[in-house]
Amino acid sequence: MNKLEIQVTSEIGELQGVILHTPGAEIENMTPMNAERALYSDILNLAIASKEYAQLEGVLSKVTRTFQVKELLIETLANEKVKSNFIQKICKLEKAPQIEPYLYTLEADDLVKHVIEGIVMTKNTLTRYLSKERYELRPLHNFFFTRDSAVSVGGKVLISRMANQVRMHEAMVMETIFNFHPEIHAQTLSCPDNPLQPEPVSFEGGDILIARDDLLVIGLSSRTTSQGIDKIVECLKGKEMIKHVLVQELPLKPESFIHLDMTFTFLDTDNCMIYEPVIMNSNRYLTLHIQIDCGKVISIKEEKNLLTALKSLGMDLKPIYCGGEADRYNMEREQWHSGANFFAFAPGKIIGYERNIHTIENLNRHGFEVLRAEDVINGSKDPMSYKKCVVTIEGSELSRGGGGARCMTMPINRKPVEW
Repeated sequence: MNKLEIQVTSEIGELQGVILHTPGAEIENMTPMNAERALYSDILNLAIASKEYAQLEGVLSKVTRTFQVKELLIETLANEKVKSNFIQKICKLEKAPQIEPYLYTLEADDLVKHVIEGIVMTKNTLTRYLSKERYELRPLHNFFFTRDSAVSVGGKVLISRMANQVRMHEAMVMETIFNFHPEIHAQTLSCPDNPLQPEPVSFEGGDILIARDDLLVIGLSSRTTSQGIDKIVECLKGKEMIKHVLVQELPLKPESFIHLDMTFTFLDTDNCMIYEPVIMNSNRYLTLHIQIDCGKVISIKEEKNLLTALKSLGMDLKPIYCGGEADRYNMEREQWHSGANFFAFAPGKIIGYERNIHTIENLNRHGFEVLRAEDVINGSKDPMSYKKCVVTIEGSELSRGGGGARCMTMPINRKPVEW
């Protein structure tokens, strides 16, 4: 494998490398009883989800280099010292010291399998027998949403502070890969705890959009707190060229508003996808502009809405509405199934769920040629030959996990964009 350099200064630059995680047995290691704790509103069918995910991976493999979390972690844990430290951290995080001796006996590939898919609890005591817990090491049900646990910002990787205990394990895996993989050159920013900060500090990658090398757009959501945004600003100021942070407040309910990229994504140098009731409704949800100069916050002010704020900073984007522009009912239905969540693999070249028919039709009306994933994979269509296109993947099962194409991708390198 050639050496990987981290460099991401936009959401739309031509993709040079992306990290994926193909969903596996961890998806089926979930029941209706623990689905809510695993942050799902339903349980997924792995056979169907795998076919849909294969379309995403197949398309991206045609246009860029793809890397799998499992393979990267196995290669990282080939170093015995790194492996030992990793096991200690896992057992401490999961409060499971009893499995540490067993984990030491495993080769790297089996260790990674157990870390992701979980370890079933041995019912060898009365307390364990009576326990409602099935796992000693819990499966990473959400890990195919690789976007959330780590974020490439410029030439560095910001390790997320996950809002829920069940997902902290994912961030630790990504931090281990970026710190110790022999072929990855990355400086990680882990934003350590401040003992004088009692309030919850959390932020996740679905809320962090790299608009430009000097500009971030961050969602203030159920998963990313104001304290978390302050921590991001603190970690990045003086380390990257970030001069502006736009903060978009989101509704806390329903769960489809979990992250900013469920209501807003960049599509091209002149287009963005929005869920209009949230992004354009300036009377209900705040849009704030944090300005940074020489590593210091110099002002925080309220803006009319996100598009107005972006325009004032030189990004004049024409919005395309999730669900179409005629029917609020269609907007709500398609936003629920990640209709605003698109992933750009080059300027004007995006991928998303075909089930959101009104959104796809609206993209087509705005000049995006609609290509089916199968046609890209078999080579009959080349998305790079179109000025603008949307590649559609089936998503009836994957969307039930609560995320879309952007959620399932963690870019590590993009070409610069000429704005």
